[in-house]
Amino acid sequence: MPCMQFVTGWSTPDRRSLVNFDNKVLGVFREHIQRLDIDAEAGGLLLGEVRGTHLNLIRATFPTVDDLRSRYSFERLPQGHAEVAQKMWSDSRGTVRYLGEWHTHPQDFPTPSGIDRSEWKRLASGRKDKRPFLAVIVGRAGLHVELVPLTGSGIVLSPCD
Repeated sequence: MPCMQFVTGWSTPDRRSLVNFDNKVLGVFREHIQRLDIDAEAGGLLLGEVRGTHLNLIRATFPTVDDLRSRYSFERLPQGHAEVAQKMWSDSRGTVRYLGEWHTHPQDFPTPSGIDRSEWKRLASGRKDKRPFLAVIVGRAGLHVELVPLTGSGIVLSPCD
């Protein structure tokens, strides 16, 4: 199995939007890679700061006992995740906010499913701040990072230096 590349910086093709993952966030991803055939999908919220068109991810929640998990699906339930998001929002006086969600796939280099795309579009259209929704899929050897605007037609980001 390939070794997972943990790149902290990602950008849109035009380099107008940058996403930075704190090492703690990458650590959560690393802990939940579906390495074995019996490993279930995992996921959670992505929390961070907005700086213009740039995002700085400082926290990722991880699966709770209430979440529904199987080899090929993950359904995040609000219990646990919402409390972390609310506390970070309050503690930061509103600077740390919900930016999107992450989940794993049992693929080396993950690709979004039709269900993923449908859910991302739904979540993007419901954002109160009208900012694009950040969607991340963690594979065994790489990440899929995408910004999904209200229209639902996402922009795939690439690793950058």
